[in-house]
Amino acid sequence: MIFSSMSFLVFLVAVLFLYAASDSYRQRAAIILVASLVFYGSWKPSYLFLLVASLVLNYGFYRILCHNRSRAWLILALVINLGVLIFFKYLGLLFQTFITLGGYFQFSAPVETPSWAQWALPLGVSFYTFHMLSVMIDVYRGDWVRPISFRAWSMYVTFFPHMIAGPILRASELVEQLEKLEPLKLDAVRLGALIFIGGLIKKTLFADNLAGMVEPLYAHPEQLSFYTAWFATLAFSLQIYFDFSGYSEMAVGLACMFGVTLPRNFLYPYISRSVQEFWQRWHITLSRWLRDYLYISLGGSRCSFWRNMANLMITMLLGGLWHGAGWNFVFWGFLHGSYLIGHRVLLHAYTWAGVTAGSAIDRTLSWLGWPVTFILVCFTWVFFRANTFPDAWHISVTMLGMAQPSGASHIIRLSEQVMITVALLLALLEPHIVAWFQRQGVLNWWRVAAPVRGFAYATLVLTLVVFGGDTQKFIYFDF
Repeated sequence: MIFSSMSFLVFLVAVLFLYAASDSYRQRAAIILVASLVFYGSWKPSYLFLLVASLVLNYGFYRILCHNRSRAWLILALVINLGVLIFFKYLGLLFQTFITLGGYFQFSAPVETPSWAQWALPLGVSFYTFHMLSVMIDVYRGDWVRPISFRAWSMYVTFFPHMIAGPILRASELVEQLEKLEPLKLDAVRLGALIFIGGLIKKTLFADNLAGMVEPLYAHPEQLSFYTAWFATLAFSLQIYFDFSGYSEMAVGLACMFGVTLPRNFLYPYISRSVQEFWQRWHITLSRWLRDYLYISLGGSRCSFWRNMANLMITMLLGGLWHGAGWNFVFWGFLHGSYLIGHRVLLHAYTWAGVTAGSAIDRTLSWLGWPVTFILVCFTWVFFRANTFPDAWHISVTMLGMAQPSGASHIIRLSEQVMITVALLLALLEPHIVAWFQRQGVLNWWRVAAPVRGFAYATLVLTLVVFGGDTQKFIYFDF
């Protein structure tokens, strides 16, 4: 069930009805847990076995670490969890790489990836694995000392608003809230519904329509000209933002309905003036996870300059690999790592040149940072979206003006140009739009006359039906 599908809305209404009818915490917790398992099992019931096995095994590791903060037990938990992730997500990539190297160096290698190594990736496996690892690492470090019951542990991992694609939460952000589930409150449901609708509009009106524009362009990279290659990449840059930020807002809205607060996962990333700022605004909870559990563990910035640069690059390379089992994702991480290193070098150069914060030069450089950052980030999305690394390389070369289309170039329709313009303006002006709604007081909407609200809802539904694109699976469901 996709959040923007009718089947999910029916499911949500049923869960809210049962939750409202419950009269104790135990009943509310049971409803949330069962609903989460039903939601996950609706994709492919067989994946429930892996999920339940992972829940039980990792809860055992968690309990052991609570009584004995042994490095050996933590390493065993990491090896098993990462081993499962590698088996399901990266085994095919390992075979493909081995086959390619066999062709280059002329040693014996299979001619194709064995069928048993071509697993369908279990939905959300990267996300729920990271959730459980974070708790065990926090226990080992002494950052989390409160005991968690198996019921709370299961709800923390499977809570359906965030389970499939985040936000990636630490135990301190969610467990205590799930241990105190309160009866349904009308104001919380209303506020959550408004947030959910905002995400639904992003997904249905923008992301799904942009997906229909991006697919035919990226399916035939040899037909792209300089202009159409940049157009396709800009379209995907906007598609992935509206798709993932739309999902994240829908997740926040759904949790709000049940009285649970989830952190924001996006904070207007396309207004960033440096790549470092971009990663403070894009997929914030993943950036924080990589910082807290990988970058800092490697030494962070508490080391020499060159070691710090290596830590940045390793973190971004592994972050790229986390996103997908392909070398194009690794190269995407490499580009972002290179940008972050370049940013650090520039900061040192500014300091050496005597550029002070707030000076005219500093303000000018800051303003110039926005278009440069936006272009650099858009360029990296080629390696995220392209079907293969050779396709990504061809498109990127075309965007640099170093290749021409092999045949007739794709024609961009006026309606597509209008859609891109509107989507780009919305992405850039979104903070001002949200601030305006906040000043008006979102809950004041419920004081508007019922006929006016009914007309607005009918108009919204009609708009989504008429102008919404074909329902697409959320992009980050594949990770």
